[in-house]
Amino acid sequence: MTATLVAAPASPAAAEPAPRRRRRRGWLFHAVMAPITLLWIAPMVFVLVLALRTFDDIAAHGTAALPHSFSLDGFGTALGTGGMTRSLWTSIKITVPAVVLTLWLASMAAYALSRYAIPGRRAILLTMLAGNLLPPQILLIPVSRITESIGLYDTLTGLVLIHVGFGLGFYTFVLYGFMRSLPGELTEAARIDGAGPVQIYARIVMPLCRPSLAALAALATTWIFNDLIWAITVLRTEAKLPVTAALLNLQGGYVSQWNVVAAASVLAAVPTAIVFFTFQRHFVSGLLVGANK
Repeated sequence: MTATLVAAPASPAAAEPAPRRRRRRGWLFHAVMAPITLLWIAPMVFVLVLALRTFDDIAAHGTAALPHSFSLDGFGTALGTGGMTRSLWTSIKITVPAVVLTLWLASMAAYALSRYAIPGRRAILLTMLAGNLLPPQILLIPVSRITESIGLYDTLTGLVLIHVGFGLGFYTFVLYGFMRSLPGELTEAARIDGAGPVQIYARIVMPLCRPSLAALAALATTWIFNDLIWAITVLRTEAKLPVTAALLNLQGGYVSQWNVVAAASVLAAVPTAIVFFTFQRHFVSGLLVGANK
């Protein structure tokens, strides 16, 4: 007795060609993401349009009305009497050394922890990571008192050191995971050829870590440049305030001139946007490189 096998009828979805399914999924993805994207960029477009409107236009028609006239007076006022030029330069003087110093120290710490059998290195990593879990609000008073006691209160150097200290643990943890995934044969071959630890770190490990360093540099620049809480905790002199604290003061001085406040907000966002778009390719590859290992 022979058994007859009857094939089950194919479902309509299975019978549909693969390119057509992909095309339909693509349209569905764009139909869902387009409204979300518009909702995301709507506030930025609103602030940019408000910054380009004249004060008389805003006073006559309101902030939510369609623009009737455009002018760059808001940007001129913000950069001139608003003090944004000085505060932008101050933020750059804080951000650049803080980012460079933090990534340099974090890369050396991650290299040592990932390539050498240091006693208690797991406890060191967990301690550094646990420090980033503390909310900064509970450390405001201790940090303020410490900077006063060592003479760094109301100085840019003290603010830079604070950013370095609070960012070092997270960056070390991220770089440690990346450096640990690098093949050990590379460093062993370099060691056999006579390269020392410093040469291996500078000529082999650091070039391979370029994507992750670029991603962390973009994140660190954004976090430090946009910082407000540590700036108003450590600094008191108005001439030393970075762009975020200066923007807060400008809102009080130009409370009715919304075009000036909006223009200052746009100017404060430009440097971080430039950094992100500059490192965009490295940023994406740096985030994905750990998943491909």
